[in-house]
Amino acid sequence: MTGDVVSTAWLAAHLSSPDIAILDASWHLPAAGRDARQEFLDGHIPGARFFDIDELSDTSSPLPHMLPAPEKFASRMRKMGVGDGKRVIAYDSVGLFSAARCWWMFKVMGHDDVAVLDGGLRKWKAEGHPLEDGAPPPAQERHFTARFRGMMVKDMASVAAALESGAAQVADARSGTRFRGEEMEPRLGVRPGHMPGARNVHYASLLNPDGTLKSPAEIEALFRAAGIDVARPVITSCGSGVTAAILTLALTLIGARDHALYDGSWAEWGGTPGAPVAMGD
Repeated sequence: MTGDVVSTAWLAAHLSSPDIAILDASWHLPAAGRDARQEFLDGHIPGARFFDIDELSDTSSPLPHMLPAPEKFASRMRKMGVGDGKRVIAYDSVGLFSAARCWWMFKVMGHDDVAVLDGGLRKWKAEGHPLEDGAPPPAQERHFTARFRGMMVKDMASVAAALESGAAQVADARSGTRFRGEEMEPRLGVRPGHMPGARNVHYASLLNPDGTLKSPAEIEALFRAAGIDVARPVITSCGSGVTAAILTLALTLIGARDHALYDGSWAEWGGTPGAPVAMGD
């Protein structure tokens, strides 16, 4: 693995390091009926702070958790004590589900010193590492310099143009049944199916049973089996831009250089009247 992923053993050995900022970026689909913030208060990795993906977004957008303005992101991070010179470690309670979204947001905002905890809180707890509960103490504010990298983000128009011209491939991280349109989408008003020409790389296929990422060789083989040439430009997508970041992380780990994430993802495309939709494989 690269510096973009750290092991539970590494984090356990560096828990007291002053230059580490640990963020619990747990997020759940609305239908799951889970309260990620309350679960954080009930038990989290010592020293962690809660990274609220829904609040840390463009709340003026009708779409779920779209990227916030760099100024908002920098302000929130400063108040959380996460700033320049800090190595950010993001995790989630499932293993690897939403932590990669947090990782990607830091990358987009120009903060490269960020990694995902391989296996997340589930592996941490299974190994008997310590937990703490309750709200963390107030943070000492720290300056955060945001340098927005627009090339890492795609909007609907650029995705449509890429699909039409063949300039980039779209890798859809949703399950096969959702991709093929065999089940209804979890959001009202969003049609089932996928973008014509997109390929399905279910994010869960990239993970081991314990929630850790598979080896780079296995990851590359899975993209290849889905018809994705990682040497060519790739745009990752999913339901609402969360699990697409797992594909983005995986592409980064295997050395793919030309990729971006469609922030609106299927919530936007499938919810836009007249946007073309394909069913089946």
